[in-house]
Amino acid sequence: MSAGHRTPTVSVVVPCYNGGPFIDRLLASLAAQTFRDFEIIVVDDGSTDPATVSKLDSLPSAVRVVRQQNLGLPGARNTGFRTARAALILPLDCDDTIEPTYLAETVLSLGAAPAEVAFVVTYVRFVGARSGIGECYFNPFDLLFGNQLVCCMLLRKAAWQAVGGYDETMRDGYEDWEFAIRLSRHGYRGIAIEKPLFNYRISQAGMMMTHSSRMHGALWRQIRNRHAESYRVAEVLRLWWRAGRSGKIGLPVALGLLVTASVLPEAWFNGLIHRIRQMRIARQMRRAESVRFAPVKH
Repeated sequence: MSAGHRTPTVSVVVPCYNGGPFIDRLLASLAAQTFRDFEIIVVDDGSTDPATVSKLDSLPSAVRVVRQQNLGLPGARNTGFRTARAALILPLDCDDTIEPTYLAETVLSLGAAPAEVAFVVTYVRFVGARSGIGECYFNPFDLLFGNQLVCCMLLRKAAWQAVGGYDETMRDGYEDWEFAIRLSRHGYRGIAIEKPLFNYRISQAGMMMTHSSRMHGALWRQIRNRHAESYRVAEVLRLWWRAGRSGKIGLPVALGLLVTASVLPEAWFNGLIHRIRQMRIARQMRRAESVRFAPVKH
């Protein structure tokens, strides 16, 4: 891990709000990295849990802890990015972890890419309330209708600055989705490493399932309003012609989502999306249990 005042290659930015129980596991995954030239910045986003405050107070001096009043996840990330000394930044939520070769492989990949490649992601391994491997990829058309990326991406700080950082008004979620769309609209693109090097913890009590998923219609409407030009039919068709045909979301599905979101009452659309996600998680958990307890053939 980078020490002293020498500029590190990577800054790892960890937002933390009452996430003390996860810090040791996260730091262990960083200590196991085969690439060592990085700094760690933990942004305490106004934690109110005494155990979390105590845990952050006890961290080694090599871990920089930045404290602020509660601004929400996008505000905490922006604070970490502003504090970061490196030109490459990895936002990593405190309840997630990365595999030992994550930094080595993403730094090498981004270093070999042209300047318009703003970020590198990897495939994701879901843990907790959902299991399995998730594919991540960048496609400007598909990105308008679903987030195929994750918040954990090795990102050029210059790109974050150029698009204005994360939108701090999006405290209810999907700030990473909106940020990725903004990168795309500014002409940046991303590349994916087809290995599950990022471990994403999903909890039934977490923000995605208890909050963002229940507000999907409202949050997607905010995104569409922020990027209204991208959602005009002519622009949707243009993007589909240029990029969508190589993606995974077909034009009929995309247009159907737009119509459904426009016609259905927002509460119904929210409930539909939340129910679909609950059913998907339940199905994956049943599949995992059946594999776990399947009889061994001799």
